[in-house]
Amino acid sequence: MRRLSMLALLSFFAILLSFHPAFAGETAKLNSGDTAWMLVSTALVMLMTLPGLAIFYGGLAKRKDVLNTIGMSFVTYAIVSILWIIYGYSLAFSGNISGIIGNTAKFFMNGISIHSLSGTIPEYVFVAFQLTFAAITVALISGSYIERMKFSAWVVFTVIWFTVVYLPIAHWVWGGGWLSKLGALDFAGGTVVHINAGIAALIGALLLGKRKDPNLRPHNLTLVVIGTGLLWFGWFGFNAGSALAANGLAGIAFLNTNTATAVAAIAWMITEWIATGKPTILGLASGAVAGLVAITPAAGFVNIKGAIAIGIIAGVIPYFMVSTVKSKLGYDDALDVFGIHGVAGILGALLTGVFADPSVNGAAGLLYGNPGQLWTQVVAIAATIIYDAIATLVILGIIKAVMGIRVSEEDEYAGLDSSQHGEKAYNLGE
Repeated sequence: MRRLSMLALLSFFAILLSFHPAFAGETAKLNSGDTAWMLVSTALVMLMTLPGLAIFYGGLAKRKDVLNTIGMSFVTYAIVSILWIIYGYSLAFSGNISGIIGNTAKFFMNGISIHSLSGTIPEYVFVAFQLTFAAITVALISGSYIERMKFSAWVVFTVIWFTVVYLPIAHWVWGGGWLSKLGALDFAGGTVVHINAGIAALIGALLLGKRKDPNLRPHNLTLVVIGTGLLWFGWFGFNAGSALAANGLAGIAFLNTNTATAVAAIAWMITEWIATGKPTILGLASGAVAGLVAITPAAGFVNIKGAIAIGIIAGVIPYFMVSTVKSKLGYDDALDVFGIHGVAGILGALLTGVFADPSVNGAAGLLYGNPGQLWTQVVAIAATIIYDAIATLVILGIIKAVMGIRVSEEDEYAGLDSSQHGEKAYNLGE
């Protein structure tokens, strides 16, 4: 009887121990507050592309090209939304093949259910959040190509560039790839989004050649200001949402974003005022966007003083890139995608390696005793630029050879709204 009692007691403890690993393994738990914040952040980042970027770019374009310009952002968001679900998310965030790309395990959302978690939020929410980043990255490039690129060529470019360029680089930095393991810092997309888009914009501008009328003549500055406001507003989801939780890190990323943007807008205005004698509203808007871009990689790593310093630099250097260097080099980046997104993205990524404060998010930059972080940032920037430039050149070269990338002179003079879509943005007097 005693032996039976001992066996029963041992069996009881064995059962308890058998359940213990399951309890110990349940580290991930759904947080409704984090989930609510990430749903809002996802909607905010979507707003950045439609209508934010579309209106911003549309206002900058000539009146005869405004619909085509808006349409490039519109169709990009739709295409990327589909491709991200089919294979994009899996290749960026599922598994890790030699540090270069993910695997096919989550094609068509395979293996994900409503109970699947990514940290403290549903994985479906994380999928949607990252989708919006992919979409705006490709859409940003279009600003360099407007007023002369075939709409059909843009559609094909969107599919190929998203697959060949965006997905690998997103995996390198955010999906557990080699740059992530190297320790590169990119809180919300300075490298993955802005340098990536800026370099592709420059390569495309060089390959497409100049427009017949290369001057920047915004047909509606009111739309530009509205678009800037929508971008600024949506960027809180972009940067603060990248904390992936409703916490203090999201709070400082939010405040850093607003501060750097405001400082950059004023810095650009003052620089332009001194240089030309007049502060333009377009300059204010451009400075704000440059500040948004530059703080993006740093938003969750720097303190408020670092954000101010980044804002000042972002308001000055891109101004001279757009106003002076671009004209001397002679390339036609129609809406200054490289001059603002590319240059400010590079600055932001570098300055993250300088100003990263370990008290904010654990990472230390040059000013906090870690000069190696700056070198790591240089490596990440260089790798992104080299791969992106080569891949974009090859992609556009193939498209040019197969179907052509530029509209005819007649179509360009008539305007792409009419020649590519058979529409007009404004039917005034009709």
